[in-house]
Amino acid sequence: MEKAYKVLSTIFVFILLLFALPVLAEEDIYIPMNKLPHEVRPFVTKGMKALSFVSADLNGDGFKDFILVLERQKSNHADIVDRQRPFLLLIRQSDKKLKECKRNDRIVYCSTCGGMMGDPFQEVRAGKKTFTVSQSGGSAWRWSVDYTFNYSRLDKTWQLVRVKEESFHASDPDNGKTEVFIPNKDYGKIDIADFNPEKWKGQGQK
Repeated sequence: MEKAYKVLSTIFVFILLLFALPVLAEEDIYIPMNKLPHEVRPFVTKGMKALSFVSADLNGDGFKDFILVLERQKSNHADIVDRQRPFLLLIRQSDKKLKECKRNDRIVYCSTCGGMMGDPFQEVRAGKKTFTVSQSGGSAWRWSVDYTFNYSRLDKTWQLVRVKEESFHASDPDNGKTEVFIPNKDYGKIDIADFNPEKWKGQGQK
């Protein structure tokens, strides 16, 4: 009897953990305010949490700027699909203070847009006058996409310069498909503020 009780107790604890882990995982994706640089914190406005941030000299003026990815919060995390994750370019001004110079609410996919693979957002990589947003998802068929933007000194903004799309079947990962799209062949000038992941091919002034 005692042995059976221990087995049942173990099963019960295991079931509780199965339900608790997704909640813990969801909370762990956010960056605590005390882990953010002080000058970035004011940009995490009411109803938002910080999902990702990275620093680099984004416009080539010799000063450190930031990219901040936020997530709008609701009681039910899965309720938000459209414009869930604002992407902010925080550029340092002549007075050395940060200013939100560009924003895009579509480039970072929603938390449930990765299909069976879960959250599609992977990372933002940034360097001098450039940044790339990487995402992936799928189920049996897997996909990934990288959107790269460079700073244009002529237009004084960040424009799409490369899209890399990859796909493969989970049973045959060595025989995938890779496509790379560049301007002016596949699209024209597309500002980060205007970029729409669902509608960019053939768009923009050439």
